[in-house]
Amino acid sequence: MKLKKINEGLKESLIANGLTEANAMQQETFSTLKSGADCLILAPAGSGKTTTIVINVIQQLVKEGEQSPRALIIVEDKAKVLAMEALFEKYGKHTDISVYGVHDKGDMEYDKNYISGGVDVLIGTPNKLSEMFTTAGFNVNRLKMFILDDADPILKLRHETKIMRISNSIIKTQRIIFTEQMTDRIESLADKMLVEPFEFDFEDFEEENEEVEDFEEQEGDEENGNN
Repeated sequence: MKLKKINEGLKESLIANGLTEANAMQQETFSTLKSGADCLILAPAGSGKTTTIVINVIQQLVKEGEQSPRALIIVEDKAKVLAMEALFEKYGKHTDISVYGVHDKGDMEYDKNYISGGVDVLIGTPNKLSEMFTTAGFNVNRLKMFILDDADPILKLRHETKIMRISNSIIKTQRIIFTEQMTDRIESLADKMLVEPFEFDFEDFEEENEEVEDFEEQEGDEENGNN
């Protein structure tokens, strides 16, 4: 599956950082994620789930800036917040995407004031995002993407209620769950949160990872009319 019409600024940043090839996950999920459909994506550690999230969020949100966040990404802890912020900085360098991360040890008033100035992507831990949501810390009415990264460890900490409270407050958005393994908790959350989701299973990712395609070749095929 080709990465159709990838944003030029995004492609420039990917190539500048040595990411010239799309792996199996990026190839197979790109068009579906770009369509706005709900998705459940199962893949092992080290398969590039976080990079896949960052690429697709930048692709969908570029050139549509608004005051309120348009992508909300829930991650496990502060370390994951900082790691994802760093990836957005790398791959969003040639775009106008603004990204901000919040975590349990951050200052609530500072976070609220910063977000009120306008951000495109808000990354945060379940506790912090839930607290901000209940105190009117951010507006979810403009959200285009609601993403749960590495859902299994998050749900082991019993954050389902917080996640569903935020999800249920959003009238319409694309909801995406990434997880390393399917568990009863993941299945239950997906049943409650996702609407007719597409499911992708990359359990054999290491074997499939050999099947890669160059970003520029994919773009060239698209321009030549090959689908």
